[in-house]
Amino acid sequence: MLWPLTAQRNPDGQLVIGGIALTALADHFGTPLYVFDETTVRHQARRFRRAFETAYPRSRVVYAGKAYLSPAIAALLLEEGVGLDVVSGGELYAGLQAGIPASAMTFHGNNKSEQELREAIDAGIGLIAVDNEREIDLLSALLAGRRATVRVLLRLNPGVEAHTHVKIRTGVLDSKFGLPIQTGVAETAVAQILATPGLDLVGYHAHIGSQLFEVAAYEETIRVVLDFAASMWHTHGVVPHVLSPGGGFGIAYEEGGEEAPIEEWAASMAAAVRSGCEERGLSLPELVVEPGRSIIGAAGVALYRVGAVKDIPGVRRYVSVDGGMADNIRPTLYGARYAATIANRPGEGPEAIVTVAGKFCESGDLLLSDASLPPLDTADLLALPACGAYTLSMASNYNLAPRPAAVLVNNGRARLIRRRERYEDVLAMDILPGQDADTLVADATEIAALAHFDAT
Repeated sequence: MLWPLTAQRNPDGQLVIGGIALTALADHFGTPLYVFDETTVRHQARRFRRAFETAYPRSRVVYAGKAYLSPAIAALLLEEGVGLDVVSGGELYAGLQAGIPASAMTFHGNNKSEQELREAIDAGIGLIAVDNEREIDLLSALLAGRRATVRVLLRLNPGVEAHTHVKIRTGVLDSKFGLPIQTGVAETAVAQILATPGLDLVGYHAHIGSQLFEVAAYEETIRVVLDFAASMWHTHGVVPHVLSPGGGFGIAYEEGGEEAPIEEWAASMAAAVRSGCEERGLSLPELVVEPGRSIIGAAGVALYRVGAVKDIPGVRRYVSVDGGMADNIRPTLYGARYAATIANRPGEGPEAIVTVAGKFCESGDLLLSDASLPPLDTADLLALPACGAYTLSMASNYNLAPRPAAVLVNNGRARLIRRRERYEDVLAMDILPGQDADTLVADATEIAALAHFDAT
């Protein structure tokens, strides 16, 4: 699936999603605009739940919020029985604002702060995926004097190399994520957790990368983690009640692109858990999977307005749009490729090779390189599919550009779920000249003498 399930052309040749022409959305909300199709979000959530619950009844799906954490969309996913995986205090806060119980959340991250861990404990977090030994010390200090018990997973580095872009590969030994099994550090962490009052080690987590297309990598990860779990059971008496092989299920970004077959993979992963536990004498754990991109990716479409068109004879034709790397960094960061179509009319005329450029002051701000498209005119609307994940969630205010609005569409209705930023929003955190000058100015001597400097 490349486009949202409801995408179609109306009799005028305009692209319609959720029963609304994108031209109408662009006219009302402006561009750049991110359009999310509720039907597709719900369909993908139900698909994951059905696939894994059918293959392995003791399974649970949690949405990887880093893909795009909109409280409105998180609330939809909660209605579909999907929990939330967060990686920061901000994501935890957003999940709580969406009405998601903290008990339905897993807190990940390779360098959680003391404040973030305190917030998670105070909220009643369901699981904390411990990533390093310092985190165990922080949790120990925070739990001192409390009667609370915190359920934790140990994030393991299984040493499994997934076939994906190096910048989204997380399971190899040389990674900032997880505790390596092969060096013995992971076992040391198990002993440390078991010796820490208030911590309940309930299982293990491993995530080997994103945008994956080979289920064998998950099967190998499950095997390695179960080997470790069996060893810890025999050595330390730890019975694993939860096993999470993470997420990373690949999606298509271009016409004819590959997509992870979720139903087949769910069956393969379930079989790997069952046979692995039987071979090692382990009871069957709860299986927790963490899809993000594969739920929200195809549900989102980015809509841009064409501006300047520049021909360099014999070299290239540049078609510039009113967004770019500040709202979608993936082409610049990963060399990611997208499809595109004209949204306001049929794409008529012979196709030609063009480069769709963003508006930001970087030569690398190119959304589509060497794309084959029909003739484009100034004011045309260009729609890019599969833009629901890792676009707005990684957006910036580069060049002090306001970040785009986002709308959720369903059955002919559009709901604004993120308003377009204003210039005053962009500067909201800046202290303007003359503003609160008496309380905010301090020289070096004064700062050094202060135990606490409050600039609020």
